[in-house]
Amino acid sequence: MDSTNTLRHKTITGIIWNFFEQLFRVGIQTITTLILAWYLVPEDFGLIAMISVFFAIAHTLIDSGFSQALVRKKEVSQIDYSTAFYTNLVMGFLIYVLLFVFAPYISGFYNEPRLVALVRVMGLVVIINSFQLVQVADLTRKLNFKIQFRVTLPSALFSGITAVSMAAMGFGIWSLVAQMLIFSFACTTLYWIANTWRPSKDFSIKSLNEMFGFGSKLLASGLLDVVFQNIYIITIGKLFSATLVGYYFFAQRIQQLVVEQLSGAVQKVTYPALSTIQNDDTALKEFYRRIIQTVTYVVFPSMVALIVLAEPIFNLILKDDWSPAVPYLQLLCIAGLLYPLHAINLNILKVKGRSDLFLHLEIVKKIIIVVIVLISVRFGIFGILIGEIIGSVLLYIPNSYFSVKLINYSIPEQLHDFIPTSLLSFAMGITMYTAGLFLSLGEFVYILVIGLGGALFYILSNYLLKMPAQLLILQIIKERCSKGVQSHAYGDESMDKEIELG
Repeated sequence: MDSTNTLRHKTITGIIWNFFEQLFRVGIQTITTLILAWYLVPEDFGLIAMISVFFAIAHTLIDSGFSQALVRKKEVSQIDYSTAFYTNLVMGFLIYVLLFVFAPYISGFYNEPRLVALVRVMGLVVIINSFQLVQVADLTRKLNFKIQFRVTLPSALFSGITAVSMAAMGFGIWSLVAQMLIFSFACTTLYWIANTWRPSKDFSIKSLNEMFGFGSKLLASGLLDVVFQNIYIITIGKLFSATLVGYYFFAQRIQQLVVEQLSGAVQKVTYPALSTIQNDDTALKEFYRRIIQTVTYVVFPSMVALIVLAEPIFNLILKDDWSPAVPYLQLLCIAGLLYPLHAINLNILKVKGRSDLFLHLEIVKKIIIVVIVLISVRFGIFGILIGEIIGSVLLYIPNSYFSVKLINYSIPEQLHDFIPTSLLSFAMGITMYTAGLFLSLGEFVYILVIGLGGALFYILSNYLLKMPAQLLILQIIKERCSKGVQSHAYGDESMDKEIELG
């Protein structure tokens, strides 16, 4: 097998493992959230969401772009790893102290006195996570997402069971805090057990400067990205109420179960894989075309189906307290359609080592978002949601600009690669909605019949039209099944080595 095909297999295998890792982790956390919704009120979720942005900022500061610098470097030494590790620890403790001190000011910003204690206790997550960043970077560099799957799955399960038990016993919002702390602690512990890397006593200023030279620009853009990813939660929390933040956060959690998890898996796996061919523009372009086709094949129909089935899903699994969140979810699904394309296009800049352009692009995008928020906030909560949709469409242009420049992947070519999938997805949605008008069924049967019918329509349409994404996925499944048969015939050792890729 030549190097290109080997890389493709490694990348696809990594995407599969990472997708399932994120899908199961977020799936368990989402199921936990749905159960907790029966014990807690929307305001509880809103309060947690309002302070989560500060912990996301803290995580970005601790890492300082070192993880991506480690992943991208062609040759990484033990000194590099140890330098990054000790830097992460120092940053983690310093940032926790800052969070502890500034907790009253965060509370004052939202005019919510209850946030002081929440920030100080949840802030322990910052210290815990600083111990795992290099372990995760090491596994990611090796494309060993199988271990990450085995770490996060039991951690999510254990933390979820604990949170539900606490909520049932009347601990209220603190059950959500416990879930986050236990998940982080369990993940960190299991990473150290499962991975063989250990820090040495080495620390190099030269290595620190080298990694920070690349990572600093990603740090700046990462901070901007975190703030603006949460700008809608910040805005709603500041101008409206914790209850409305709870509706938004809950709808966003369900939307992200598919769109951001798959996009995140693709972005995480393709970055180290394609860094190995960063100087071959033709190969990069071909890989990105296949990735866009494959990701949109899954994300587009998933979002459309969720729009159609949102109301019966909420009626089936949640209390009436949450019914106002249905239109939030439907609008967020529309906004999420292009999210995978944003993520994939941005990866090109990182693969090419153009963190300077990455930062400049982030600044331009954030200016656009600020303008949209300032205009849309005047029209209330639904004005903000519609503004998020408009922003997603407008931001696709600058995000794809450098794909055109760096690997000659033009916008018309990108449209050609995902428009057919989007049209079939919309046709599926219209078919599902129309069929639902003529059926009088209970929520569960309705979701089952309409959902399976829509999936069948979509798969058959792709098959009849010989869509390349479906053909590629079928080819990969066939190859994996063939190798599975061989592994039974000759033993599992070779199969495990290929899957682990470490």
